[in-house]
Amino acid sequence: MIPTDWSRAAAPSLDDIEAIARSEFARLPEGFRALCGDVACMVQEFPDEEVIVDLELETEFDILGLFQGADMAERDSLCGRPEPTMIFLYRRPILDYWCEHAINLGELVRHVLIHEIGHHFGLSDDDMEKIEGA
Repeated sequence: MIPTDWSRAAAPSLDDIEAIARSEFARLPEGFRALCGDVACMVQEFPDEEVIVDLELETEFDILGLFQGADMAERDSLCGRPEPTMIFLYRRPILDYWCEHAINLGELVRHVLIHEIGHHFGLSDDDMEKIEGA
């Protein structure tokens, strides 16, 4: 049902996107989640300037999320002092993409999570598609 009173409609907040991300992450297959270790998910409006420069982005809308942290081999070699593993989700680029495509917001956040984790650990697109279907 389409709401008729748009004066009360609001875009999902940072907290809303974080809640969606927590829910979608919990639904991912256990073995896939285990790749991340103790991952923290942070939602920001946009990537910071360092990310934009490092990834040579044309605009801050060119990235929906980013995985930062050591892979499993690096974590094991750091003798119990690994760098924190973080998944950053960028609210405004996600909402922009969501508005332009016919996709459920939860499905989009799940897609971003899977691809950020998968790319970091070198999974193929086929592997990630199988996980998305699970």
